[in-house]
Amino acid sequence: MTGSQSKAEVDAADAREGILGPGPSRPRDAGTLILIDRKGGDFMVLMGRRHTRHVFMPGKFVFPGGRTDPTDSRVAVTSSLHPNEEAKLLAGAGRTSLARARAIALSAVRETYEEAGLLIGERGQFTSGRAEWQAFAEHGVCPSLAGLRMIARAITPPGRVRRFDTRFLAAWRDSVVVELPDGGPTNELQELVWLPVRQAKEADIPDITRSILGELESRLAEDPELSPGGPTPFYRMVRNTFRREII
Repeated sequence: MTGSQSKAEVDAADAREGILGPGPSRPRDAGTLILIDRKGGDFMVLMGRRHTRHVFMPGKFVFPGGRTDPTDSRVAVTSSLHPNEEAKLLAGAGRTSLARARAIALSAVRETYEEAGLLIGERGQFTSGRAEWQAFAEHGVCPSLAGLRMIARAITPPGRVRRFDTRFLAAWRDSVVVELPDGGPTNELQELVWLPVRQAKEADIPDITRSILGELESRLAEDPELSPGGPTPFYRMVRNTFRREII
C-alpha cells in the first residue's frame, strides 16, 4: 500500500486474506512492536507466525502486538516516552490523551512478552498487581519506554472482521533484558524468526505489514539510528480512499 488506493482495491486485497466481514464499527487501540537488530550490513526484524488454529489471519507472519488494555497506562516505568515520540502518539485523527498514548506504548511492551517471551526495560525493582506483568517483577525488569520509536499508524478500514487503530512502534534488540527460553505464555506466535527487512517483505504477511516494513526500510536508510520524532506515515480510509498521510 503506497500513496492512496480506492476502497475497491483495498477490499480486493483484504478479501484474499479472508478478513472481510461484519465487524465492529469503531476500531480498538492496539500496539505493535518491531524489534530491530543489526547483523553485518543488514537490519533484522523479529517476526512470528500466527498459530494455524487462529480464526483471524492463521499462519501469517506478524510482529508481536495486540489490543491495548487502558489499565496499562497505570503500570510503573523506569523511563517515559521521549517527548517527540509522545507527540507522535498523540497526533493524527481522533483525540488521544497522554494516558491513552502511554497505555498503547505499554501494551506493545506487554504483548511482546506475552507472545514472544521478551521482557523490555531495565534491571530494577518492579511490582504490579496485574498477572500480565508478573514476569517483569519475577525477573527484576522494570518496563521502559524511552527507546520506543513510532514507525507508523494504521486504522483498519470498515467492513473487516476485526478493526484496530494500531501504532507500530520499534525498539532495538538490546532493549530486551530477559529472553524466556520457552517463549511467551499465550502461544499465539510460532516460529519466531529474525529476518532481514528485505526478506521479511517477501514472507507470508498481511499487506499492511508489508507496507510498514517498506516504511521502516526507508526510515532506516535515511536515519540508521532511528532518531526520536521522525516522519510517521498514517494509513486510514478517507472518503472511500485508503490514504497515506504524514503526521
